[in-house]
Parts: sequence; C-alpha cells; structure tokens
Amino acid sequence: MFDAIVIGSGHNGLAAAAGLAAKGWKVGVFEAADSPGGAVRSAELTIPGFKHDLAAMNLSLFAGSAFHAENAETLASHGLAFVPARDCFATAWPDGRWLGVSTDVNITAARIGGFSQKDATAWRAMLTEFGETAGPILAVLGSRMTPLSLARTLFSIWRKHGSKRLFSLARLLLQSPRAFLDENFESPHLKAMMAAWGMHLDFAPDQAGGAMFPYLESMANQAFGLVIGRGGAQTMTGALCAMLTENGGELHCGARVAKINTANGTATGISLEDGRQFTASRAVIANVHPKALLANGFKPDKNHSSLLDQPTDTPSFDRAVSKFISAPGTMMLHLALSDLPNWRAAELRRFAYVHLAPSLDMMSLAYQQAKAGLLPSEPVLVIGQPTTIDPSRAPAGQHTLWVQVRMVPAVIKGDGLTSGKIIAARDWANAKEPMAERILDIIERYAPDLRARILGSTIVSPLDLQAGNANLVGGDQISGSHHLAQNFLFRPAAGFADGSTPIKKLHLVGASVWPGAGVGAGSGYQLLKQLAK
Repeated sequence: MFDAIVIGSGHNGLAAAAGLAAKGWKVGVFEAADSPGGAVRSAELTIPGFKHDLAAMNLSLFAGSAFHAENAETLASHGLAFVPARDCFATAWPDGRWLGVSTDVNITAARIGGFSQKDATAWRAMLTEFGETAGPILAVLGSRMTPLSLARTLFSIWRKHGSKRLFSLARLLLQSPRAFLDENFESPHLKAMMAAWGMHLDFAPDQAGGAMFPYLESMANQAFGLVIGRGGAQTMTGALCAMLTENGGELHCGARVAKINTANGTATGISLEDGRQFTASRAVIANVHPKALLANGFKPDKNHSSLLDQPTDTPSFDRAVSKFISAPGTMMLHLALSDLPNWRAAELRRFAYVHLAPSLDMMSLAYQQAKAGLLPSEPVLVIGQPTTIDPSRAPAGQHTLWVQVRMVPAVIKGDGLTSGKIIAARDWANAKEPMAERILDIIERYAPDLRARILGSTIVSPLDLQAGNANLVGGDQISGSHHLAQNFLFRPAAGFADGSTPIKKLHLVGASVWPGAGVGAGSGYQLLKQLAK
C-alpha cells in the first residue's frame, strides 16, 4: 500500500511525489511511457552524440520556482545544473535587421533606440516599474486558485500597494497583447519582438488576457536572464526522480494505468493494464489531461481510455471537463547541424532563442489559419539554439537546433498558402515532410544555406507529440487553451482550479490546472503544500 499514487511523471507530478516522499510519505509514480518526464525530456533524436530537448527547453520558471528554492541543494546533489544565457531572445526580419534582449539593459536599450529612442526610454521605465509589479504578479501566479485564496491575495496586494497598483494589475491581466503594446510603444519591431511570447502559449496579438505573457517574459528576461539545463532538460527530470527514490519513493515506467479505483466517492488506488492493482491511503494524484476523467471515455489514440468508470457526482465538473478546449497544435523540427545557422545578422548566433515572427498581423494570420484547420502559410517559428550556450549537447564545434512551429492544426482541412508550394495532404503522415520543407524555406530567408549544414533531422507532427504524451492532445503543448474563460478560477473547471476533483482524495496536477503551462512546477507544488500540512 502507498500513501500516495501519482499517475504520470510530468514535472508537476514528480515535484509533488518527490516532495511528499521527502516528508515521509510512501509514494509510487506510474508512467505509461518507457522513460519519465513528460514534456521535460531529452534524447538523441537525430544522430548519436546530439542531444535534443523533446519539448520544453527553457527551465527559467523552475529555477525561480518556490519548489526549487526549497529543494535546490538536494536537486543539485542529484545532478540538476543550469546554464545561463546572457543573450536571451531576439526577433529577426528578412532584410537582416534584428532586435534582441540581453541581460545588460544598456545594450538592449541601445538596440531598441536604433528603432525608436522614445521606445528605448519607455523600455527602461517599464523595467524600473517591473521591480514593483513583479511581486503582485507572482503573488497571483503563486496563489492557490480558490475564490477565498484569490481574494486574500488581492486584498494583500491592495494593502501593500494600493488601489492604483491593483487596478493596473487587473487591467494588464485582461488586455490583449496588441492593446498593451500599442499603449506603451511605437516601434512595430519592438512590438513584434515582445508579442512573439504570447504565441508560446495561446495568445495571438488580439486575444484578451494575453498581455501579461509578452510583458512578463520580456521584463523577466531583461531583469534575470534565462537558463536551460546543462546537458539537456532531462537534468531536471533526473534530479526529481532521484529525489523521489532517495526518499523511498518508487518510479514505475512502462506501467499504463487503466483505471482509478474508487469506493463510496473516494479514490482508493489504481489498476494497471496488466491487471496489477495498487492502493493509496491518502491521495491519488493524476498528472493527466482533465478529459481522462470523463466516464464516457477520452481516447486521444487507440491505446488510451477513460480512467473512471462512472460520472462524478458533480455534473458541472463533468460538463466543464467535457468542454475543455485545446490550444492549436505544435510541430517540432529537431536538427543536428555542422554549424549554427548562417544568420544574415551574425549576432543572432549568440542568442538562446530566435523568433521568426516579423509582425503582429503575421502572428494573427498564422493563428487564425491554424484555428480554421489550415496549414499556416507562414507559421511563427521559435528557434532554440541551446548549443550556443551549452556546447555539451553536441560534438565539439557542432550544434543542435530546436524549432517549434506555432501554430498548426491537429486536423488538416486545407493549406493557407494560396500559391506556390501548396500542400495537398490532409493527414499528418503525408503532410509533415512538405511542411518541414516550408519551415526550412522560411528559415533560409533569414539564414541562407541552412540545409547544407544539416547532418540529421527528426520531424515531429502534432499527432506524433500526442502519441508520445497523451496530455498533448492534438499536439497542444500547453495542455489546454489559456484564454480567460479557461484560466484562473476556471482552469480546468470552476470550483476545481486548485486541483481538487469531486472525488475525495483524487487530485489533478499538470499544465491543465492553474497556474497552467510552463516548467514551474506550480500545480505540483501547490498540491504538495495542501497535502503535507
């Protein structure tokens, strides 16, 4: 018998499991895949010697998380190591111009001044103000998302900072990226550079509620920089697993959970597909997509089924979960290179991320095309250059490239391109190679002859992502849209944003639960605090 059973080994589940084990709980983690980590894994995807992050690359949120702050020494003893980037992110334009954020504000401001001196001044002012606004924002993001807890957090912000700061925060949380950027800056280049961060989640420029992400990411990178994992994001997963097992916890991979067992409205344990059963006396923690709790079945592919036999006794929860909306899909392209891309602006070789998202209108079009089921004529490309910071991920002098394509549809209805190399395929098995060629064509507008540097490649379609991780439904790497009606108190359902469920002792963690996507262990840490009181 276990005190707690965790279904799935995503980083939120692992954080909760490792934390509970450290407090003396007997914990078992059961993972369907052959290796742990969910979206935080690394592997030699292309050719031997080149290590690629399968999904998450940026570990800044975890490095700055409350969980890491409490366990930094233990995790470091188990191999967790970060590599900082001084040149954090940039946006490039086809004419060779670029704009990027480095940790020296004087350097960043000088770059911005090349486009607008007024904006350079506004950037410095925003960074100064960030020192005052970061605390309230982080307080909300770190708050347990119940009406009472949120009210207490907002009241605390009001007492400490006053009504003006509270109203300013509320307005930021409701604004669209375009409205926020138009209000504060004049340069379309600076606006595009910042707005690209919204596309990492589910926020096209005109989507209400998306302003916080361009603001928070831009200012946090300027103020603190960013970090990736030394040797790959797997360093984080490995350290969490070691912390778990060091304290007597068990990790079972290749162990697919078929059913959550219940009795009298209370979760009592799990049954595996191979027939084995395990009991949990204090908690069952499901690091799964919310729809996996639908009694009528949620089948992202033929190998998955519902974890519950019966509906819960709360129809409002079941309805909300049944209507839980996924964000558009993501496609990944992993490249092993003989050298970094030959950017028209050579300075871009130093940056951890390069965004190819030249305008707000282009981002809006790509998003709408994906939502309509069309392969975007020009998707947003998030290009990670991890080996420019961490050379250990590839043989000496060689590199890996991490390309995230935002956004693409899970189900293809057509091609958004109306002339040129139109893709006729309507299934990803046949569409992913021509779509990869479109991506390489786009990159070569900015970095000529990239193809000549490719030593090996792996294309990952949205459905490939889903097949490897059932939580990434349709290739949705954020496990559910973050639009306002599905965020804060409504993530994943009103009354259950703290990870509770209508079934006693059954809890949800993961990106589908507040505070949502990002490698910050937020929902896992909040549940850990609740259970280990």
